[in-house]
Amino acid sequence: MTAPTVLPHVSAVQAALAAAGLTVYLGGAPAGPAPLPKVYAVVYSGPGSASSDSLADDRTTLDVLLQVTCVGTTPEGALGTADRTRAALSPALAVDGRATWRPEELGGPPLQRDDDVTPPLYYLPVQYRIRSLPA
Repeated sequence: MTAPTVLPHVSAVQAALAAAGLTVYLGGAPAGPAPLPKVYAVVYSGPGSASSDSLADDRTTLDVLLQVTCVGTTPEGALGTADRTRAALSPALAVDGRATWRPEELGGPPLQRDDDVTPPLYYLPVQYRIRSLPA
């Protein structure tokens, strides 16, 4: 049995958020002179961990902890992006060859303002756990 991989799960999260009409970045917002949208989401993923389903020690179950940072130019924009993220990640994700649980929302810190950028941005990091096993 092949070990599970994290990238298809992260791609499924990105696809779900994009289907909800959000602009999505992976690992950070792009730098540069081009203006960013007024609201967007940034996905940060851990490597995940594979565990066994039985005494045979086939490591086929995958748990991935990831964070979706919801960003807006206003507090309402960041909170609204968090609401759209929650709705987008409510159903189980579609990952080829895998049966997935619905993403589990784990919460995160409160809304924060970033004054190190101009204009200031508001951001709200929300953590999710993604779990899957072979279909």
